[in-house]
Amino acid sequence: MDRFSNHLKNILHGFFLAVGTTVAEPATILPLMVSHFGGSALLVGFFSALLRGGAVLMQLFAAFKAQHYARMLPYLRRVFLFRFLSWFMIGVSIMLFGKEHPTLTLWCIGVGLFVFSFSAGFGAIYFREIVAKIFSHRFRGKTMAWRQFFAGLGAVMSGAVTAVVLETFEPPDDFGYLFMLSALLMGVGLIAFATVDEPEKKHFDVKIESFGAFLKHALETLRADRQLQIQVATFLLGYSYLIAMPFIILDARETIDLTGTAVGMLITTQMVGAMLSNLLWGRLGGAGHNRLIANIAISMQLIAVLLAFIADSLTLYMLIFFLFGAAADGNRIASGNLILILAPESRRPLYVALQMNIVSLGMFFSILGGVLLHFGGYTLLYALTCTTLLGAFLLSLRLKESPPETH
Repeated sequence: MDRFSNHLKNILHGFFLAVGTTVAEPATILPLMVSHFGGSALLVGFFSALLRGGAVLMQLFAAFKAQHYARMLPYLRRVFLFRFLSWFMIGVSIMLFGKEHPTLTLWCIGVGLFVFSFSAGFGAIYFREIVAKIFSHRFRGKTMAWRQFFAGLGAVMSGAVTAVVLETFEPPDDFGYLFMLSALLMGVGLIAFATVDEPEKKHFDVKIESFGAFLKHALETLRADRQLQIQVATFLLGYSYLIAMPFIILDARETIDLTGTAVGMLITTQMVGAMLSNLLWGRLGGAGHNRLIANIAISMQLIAVLLAFIADSLTLYMLIFFLFGAAADGNRIASGNLILILAPESRRPLYVALQMNIVSLGMFFSILGGVLLHFGGYTLLYALTCTTLLGAFLLSLRLKESPPETH
């Protein structure tokens, strides 16, 4: 375990994956591209949800299929190939059909995003299992923090490359070149992780033959494991910052002079917060303090929303977005490490899929936020968000960061 070569390959994978996927960032490039080909706002929202959430739907099925895989790497390599080809072919289809067949191009983009996102549902399970096998509990926190740090750096660098391509070529060719170039860069990271040294898994539960029985078993597992319930509830409620976060920028627009430069500064501040925080998360994770990471990260989210009550300057809003960026990476580190510590080896894919599927429901909290803002205003929005985050923090105090003796 904890080989430096595997550590380096994990970091390279995170860096080049971030470089590649940032070109379709749901808040910037993807809406511009879809609208260029005549897509509606509804289609923009659908493609954004597909890119972000499609993978979640496949994870329990992936865990079912992976029950008795001694090694995950052969299957992960297939996922990598599907992801590379789907991303690259989006660029090819834009180059071939973009100028004369916009509707066909949108179909090709949709199919490409579908394959890219849904194959990641399998990849997430395989990836977590491999990471659990090649890194110890303490070293895993360190390597994942460095991975996230360089992923943040890759995202910033990708933004610069994207700007150059968009300035150099005319649409829609610029979008096509972006996807093909980013696929090649992404491929470097995929190849790096595809060559890690994965040991063979030795311990398995009795294989469940039907997916229906597997889902029933998953529910029984959740009911029987109190600590799993606490972890799932903690990180699900930890997503409740999304009740308020998408609307803070709208509040800022009414409070301060929110120029384009100011918006850019807020986005950059959030990225910097994510990057720099990983220096802290890596140190704490390496010392085995994953619960403390969760405590601090959720506290940061709570402080950020409390500051939104009184924010009246660009500096305060920059601090808010810095805290959000730092907290997001902290929660990702803590939740990923704690579930691998809690899960017995024989049922690790099941535990990972259970937590990720349930916690991912928090991605839809922004819908609740929109309803609260519409009917109650910012005071109600921020107050309910703070209350929910306080509940998440209190739950996080009950997390355990040592493997249970029995299950």
